[in-house]
Amino acid sequence: MADTTGHPTDTEAPLDLNPTPRKSSWKYIGPGIVVAATGVGAGDLVATLIAGSNFGYTLLWAAVVGCLVKISLAEAAGRWHLATGRTLFDGWASLGRWTTWFFCVYVVVWGFVYGAAAMSSSALPLQALFPGVMDLKAWAVACGLVGLVFVWFNKYAVFEKVMTVLVGVMFVVTVYLAIRVTPHLGQALAGLLPVLPDEKDSILNTLGLIGGVGGTVTLAAYGYWVNAKGWTDTGWMRVMRLDNRVAYLTTGIFVVAMLFVGAELLHSANVAISNGDKGLIQLGDILAHEYGTATAKFFLIGFFATSFTSLIGVWHGVSLMFADFVARTREQSAAGGAEVASGARERSWPFRAYLLWLTFPPIVLLFQGQPFRLIILYGVLGAAFLPFLALTLLRLLNSARTPAAWRNGPFSNAMLALSGALFLVLCVKQVWDQPWADFF
Repeated sequence: MADTTGHPTDTEAPLDLNPTPRKSSWKYIGPGIVVAATGVGAGDLVATLIAGSNFGYTLLWAAVVGCLVKISLAEAAGRWHLATGRTLFDGWASLGRWTTWFFCVYVVVWGFVYGAAAMSSSALPLQALFPGVMDLKAWAVACGLVGLVFVWFNKYAVFEKVMTVLVGVMFVVTVYLAIRVTPHLGQALAGLLPVLPDEKDSILNTLGLIGGVGGTVTLAAYGYWVNAKGWTDTGWMRVMRLDNRVAYLTTGIFVVAMLFVGAELLHSANVAISNGDKGLIQLGDILAHEYGTATAKFFLIGFFATSFTSLIGVWHGVSLMFADFVARTREQSAAGGAEVASGARERSWPFRAYLLWLTFPPIVLLFQGQPFRLIILYGVLGAAFLPFLALTLLRLLNSARTPAAWRNGPFSNAMLALSGALFLVLCVKQVWDQPWADFF
């Protein structure tokens, strides 16, 4: 029997109505573009650049594996939404109260710190493109407010179109740079062989590159964007899978292109850049010196597109998740993807309240600095989210909560188990590396 909260037990799955499958078609693509744009931020580009700078093409295979791992996670999230008609948070809630507590703490702390980071990242290229107009903090506030207004007043359809345009800008810029630096294709093909660099901590560095390719919480948001697109049943499963592959093919092109730039422009000249978003500003200076001011400005436009898509993507996707979390907690009943598809979540007060949380409290951090202990908690919670996602999806998609036809097969189980193990190792490393002695 179903339990009193509306959840099926492990012996009773929701009814599968087997609607007529839609034919896979490029004309339907949308949520995949959104998740690719949101998942690839400035930090991902810097990490890939530094990998190329330090190791040349040696870790190209790791970037490809990273895309394959994230494909499996996003596909699993989308499959849960379509196969069950329920949202991911509703699935988490069925696993126990601990998932609710984890998500609640995560979404509050993570959103507070991420908001400031996203605004600063979007502001850096604007300040470089328009020197002397405003200082960095003013640009950051402007980016946050523009993101707030845009997401507040537009539904998913407009949001997707704008993200698609910005992804087009990102694509053109990164591919142009990869061609401009004239990559050695023979060495690049050799980089597809799984070889570890001969460096200290090479295994952990490699795992970090694999885990850092394209998205964290946005992988969980993918199912919500699938529903927001109007895909709410298994008839859309083929379309979703094509859409998901397009997402991570696009992500792969971004990261491989930036690894080419790092390998050719930085590694060959033995040039180092800083960690963090400022490394991209340094790259802009190097491009101006090597190829001229026009190329540098073109790159900065792509840098802005990369950062701003991550900002508005999180503003929209995580706000959708938070709205679902609040509705599920208040109503204590199963939440359906059809309600997300109707646009009701985007008009709800929890959606807009979380938008405000992502925007205004982080502005305070921009001017007062980020509290040390909060940054440590942010790092730990962020590192814990992906193993949480992988392992809970593994549980949900192997239980009677999912109709038998759409449960995991051996390959999906292997990929989710691999993802969970990978992210658990990275989580332990992240927790271990925190300066706990200064925390207490």
